[in-house]
Amino acid sequence: MTEERDDVIVLTDEEGTEHEFQVIDFFNVEEKEYAVLVPLDEFDDDDEEGEALIFRVEDDEDGNEILMEIEDDDEWERAASEWEERLAEEDEE
Repeated sequence: MTEERDDVIVLTDEEGTEHEFQVIDFFNVEEKEYAVLVPLDEFDDDDEEGEALIFRVEDDEDGNEILMEIEDDDEWERAASEWEERLAEEDEE
């Protein structure tokens, strides 16, 4: 993961292709931190629609923050549920 700006990051997939993402939010569930990203080509400042992706934030052996895919279904459900609740609260405001 390489960071270009505070709100845009570049992730490299398994084939070595780089993809830019807009960082939407960070939140915690059960003492784990998660990041919500939207592919930059789907992001619109006026309408934050698009397919949001949730990654777990971890530290590597050097202490650098890295994003990890959530592979556990139960963990994914907890993180997605928290994100949906946050969106609902924002809509109410």
